Amino acid sequence: MIIDCHYHLDERLLKMDELISRMDAAGVDKTALMAPMVEPFKEPSPLLVSLLLYFLTHKSLRGIGKSLVANFDENGDIMILGKRSRIDKDPDNTLVFDAVRRYPDRFVGWIFVNPRGKNNPLRVYEQWKGTPGVIGIKAHSFWHHFSPVELAPVAHELAKTGKPLLIHVGFGEEGNFYSLLDQVPNLKLILAHAGFPVYRDTWKMIKDKKQVYVDLSQTSYVNNGITREVVAYLGVERCLFGTDGPFGFSASDHRFDYGFIRRRIERLFPDTGVQKRLLGQNFADLAGIKTA
Repeated sequence: MIIDCHYHLDERLLKMDELISRMDAAGVDKTALMAPMVEPFKEPSPLLVSLLLYFLTHKSLRGIGKSLVANFDENGDIMILGKRSRIDKDPDNTLVFDAVRRYPDRFVGWIFVNPRGKNNPLRVYEQWKGTPGVIGIKAHSFWHHFSPVELAPVAHELAKTGKPLLIHVGFGEEGNFYSLLDQVPNLKLILAHAGFPVYRDTWKMIKDKKQVYVDLSQTSYVNNGITREVVAYLGVERCLFGTDGPFGFSASDHRFDYGFIRRRIERLFPDTGVQKRLLGQNFADLAGIKTA
């Protein structure tokens, strides 16, 4: 079974019927949905993406990379290529679990929380935790501007279930997930985008933390080299296929190319056993998804 562990359900960019059609075309059996959190924006060009990754993956140039991706206005909204896109401080989980209810064979769902939003993460978790198809909690400390340790109360509750937390960390205190693990050492943690934004430094920190995983999602944050390196460094069992759709490189019709990252993984790792682990089995085992 091929499972995408990281997809934002945003029908402004890709309608439900289009999403399912593209999943079918890419051979993706099941997708883990999360709520949309940002207004649609224009994707950067492959050239800009390659420059960004060059800056972020070289310590001496990381400040330049940060200046390119950490541009926020006075309201906390993101500036991408000079244009403002509003960030939703309380992403709507109803959209996700409506889709899971309608298509239980194709979708599972993350509960999106934000400790700096209006809705208390514990109450949000309590509201949704018993819903069929729930696989864990999603958080975005980078764009929601908080330290991961602020998730400790809800992370304690989540850890009791054995379900994972998927988090997109940022720079400085917004990337300090180590303090969260100090408080909740048995938490199963997935770091989005191969440990963005400091990559190798993060890999070194989590090398011996077997309950910490990375996903391989997003074309702006993860390239061939990063994919190859992180799998070699952490091991096949701790890396997960994800897309971060509907954001990423476009297909010939100028819409999201759902198969891009799957093709990358299959090209870089021709061993079918490795492909099976990366493309679905690892996440199925982690999230408790039945594959038969």
